[in-house]
Amino acid sequence: MIGKQVLRSGTSIGANYRAACRGRSRQEFVAKLGIVVEEADETIYWLEMLVDAGIVKARRMKDLLAEAHELTAIFTAAKNTSRRR
Repeated sequence: MIGKQVLRSGTSIGANYRAACRGRSRQEFVAKLGIVVEEADETIYWLEMLVDAGIVKARRMKDLLAEAHELTAIFTAAKNTSRRR
């Protein structure tokens, strides 16, 4: 079950980012980037759950979690910058 949730939230990031890039206005772009940030954060949650449940060892998940946190920070910064403009 957890694996399916990770796949869903992980792939949702890309789909929602693509939708954001096709936004018809800055407001729509910012709103869709907000969804991207939510999905990225949810993906981090599910990756952490894999470790907490003992399904994946923490050392194997370290790099993937670091990248997930970096991407979340990038999307958050993009959303905040776009909102201020």
